[in-house]
Amino acid sequence: MQGFLNLNKPFDWTSHDCVARVRKLLRLKRVGHAGTLDPSATGVLPIAMGKATRLLQYLPGEKAYKATIRFGVRTTTDDLQGEIIASQPCTNLSLAEIETAITQFVGKIEQIPPIYSAIQVDGKRLYDLARQGETVEVPVRTVEVFQIDILDWREGDFPELDVAIACGSGTYIRAIARDLGSVLNTGGTLAALTRTQSSGFNLTNSLSLTELEAQVQAGTFQPVSPDIALQHLPTVTLSPELARKWCQGQKVSLNSDIFGLVRVYENETRFLGIGQSQDDLLIPQMVFEPVS
Repeated sequence: MQGFLNLNKPFDWTSHDCVARVRKLLRLKRVGHAGTLDPSATGVLPIAMGKATRLLQYLPGEKAYKATIRFGVRTTTDDLQGEIIASQPCTNLSLAEIETAITQFVGKIEQIPPIYSAIQVDGKRLYDLARQGETVEVPVRTVEVFQIDILDWREGDFPELDVAIACGSGTYIRAIARDLGSVLNTGGTLAALTRTQSSGFNLTNSLSLTELEAQVQAGTFQPVSPDIALQHLPTVTLSPELARKWCQGQKVSLNSDIFGLVRVYENETRFLGIGQSQDDLLIPQMVFEPVS
C-alpha cells in the first residue's frame, strides 16, 4: 500500500504515536508524517505510506490553525501543558488593544521558537536540553504569517482570544501567543490548538484513528494517491521512450516553459515521480514508479 492518509490527530497523542498506530493498523513498515503536531494539539497530520514517504518533502508547506490564546499567564512551554511561571489577572485588556497589536504578527516576522520544541541545537532537541535543565540560546527564525483573523473574544480575569492563523512552514503558534502577550504587557500562552490545514490536506476530509480502524476492518480504506496530494505542482508528460530514459536517471530534453519542480507522467496517466525542469531539460529528482 502506498499513498497518503489525512489523519485527524487526537489530543494527547504524539505524532510518533500516530505513525506507530497507523503502521500497526495497516501492517506497514514504511510510514512517516509531515509537520509535527504537539501532543496537546489536534487536527490535520498528513501521513505517508510505502514509497509515498519519499514524497513528503514535495508537499506544500502552507498550514492553517484555529488557536485560543489566554492572557495574563506565562508558562515554561508557552502552552497550558507547562509550569506556570507568572499569573496576573488582566481585566482591563480590551479587544481594541489586541486588534492593534496583532497586526505586527502578519507578514515575514522573526520568531524565537519555544524552548520546549523539536528544533535541534548542536544535534540535540531543545525539549531534551530543557528537560535536562540546560540553558541554550534558541536561534531566531524568520517565518511568514499570511493572515490572522479574530474569531471570538471572551473577557474575564484571564481573557481568551480565538484566532484563525494561516502561515508558512516552521511557524510556532505557541510563540505567537507568547509574544502577543508580551507586546500587550499581560503575558500570554496557548490554551488550545487545532490544525485545520496542512500540506494540502484539510480538517473537513480528515479521518480519526477510530474511523481509519473501522475502514481497515471493513476493507474500504483507500489512501490518497500521490497524484492528488501533489496536484499543486505542474505536470509534464513524456513519451514511453523518454519516460524509460528519465526513470533510469537520465536528463531528457523538454520543450516547455515550465520551470521548477514538476509531476512527471507517461502518456498523461501513469505517475512516474518528481522532476526538475530547467534549461529545456527534465532532471530526475525522485523516481516513484519506474518504467520496466
